[in-house]
Amino acid sequence: MAHVIVLTPDTSGSLPALDLLSHTVRRIPAVPAELVNAPPADIMIVDGQHDLAQAKALCAILRSTGQPSPVFVALTEGGLAAVSHEWGIADVVLTTAGPAELDARIRLALGRAAPEEQTTVISTSGLVIDEASYSARAQGRPLDLTFKEFELLRFLAANPSRVFTREQLLSEVWGYDYYGGSRTVDVHVRRLRAKLGDMEQLIGTVRNVGYRFNASEGDIPDAAHE
Repeated sequence: MAHVIVLTPDTSGSLPALDLLSHTVRRIPAVPAELVNAPPADIMIVDGQHDLAQAKALCAILRSTGQPSPVFVALTEGGLAAVSHEWGIADVVLTTAGPAELDARIRLALGRAAPEEQTTVISTSGLVIDEASYSARAQGRPLDLTFKEFELLRFLAANPSRVFTREQLLSEVWGYDYYGGSRTVDVHVRRLRAKLGDMEQLIGTVRNVGYRFNASEGDIPDAAHE
């Protein structure tokens, strides 16, 4: 169920199909002053069937104030020709739309606005690296890694086949404010290989350059071949 606010000159019943849905609907006058005290909403609908210029101005105000919710404009069929990307809206809906269409458009808009979940697990070449729990497994075997060992392995595995110099790895894993020498990287690579055991070849050495993650060919993203 969504909280829907309709900005309309007709607060008695604009878009009556909304009232047939389970969403919470509130209609407020379509004037800028009402936006100041408007309650939070998941969807904002600007009623533009009577005054297109005012509807466009309200959309501009909503955009300039950083309105985070998707904004719809309700129009008659004749008003569709006036709408363009300059309005900065998520969708348009005809005032004659039925409840099923309105509900579908609301669901789709909310889905597009929802933040995408970021993957926190890297699975490649027999390794499973869980960024959320700071844990790693090699062929199902837990790896007992220090924090920096984990970060080094995670960074290399997230960038398969790319060669990184010791200085680059120091910058990416240890940070710009780290004052230790590049030998630190060699020490951590040696420890990582020891803990990987018979999978130590996953961390390859490029002579006179640095290190890379040798992913199995089927696990290398297409971008890594470019």
